[in-house]
Amino acid sequence: MTKAYDELLDFIAAGSTPATLLKFQPSEETKARVQELIHKEKDTGLLPEEAKELDDHLRLEHLMRLAKVMP
Repeated sequence: MTKAYDELLDFIAAGSTPATLLKFQPSEETKARVQELIHKEKDTGLLPEEAKELDDHLRLEHLMRLAKVMP
């Protein structure tokens, strides 16, 4: 499981509220990893497991954006 998944699971398990949901941000470590993967994808390409990791993160980000706009 990726760090992004672990962070999201920990957040949910801690008992999130609408207010905390709006404030949720991935850690600086996770943000840096995603940037690293994006740059590598553009420069040299990703290994299959790296491509999956990036795709997983993008799906999680989409899920969180949807959750933040739901009433």
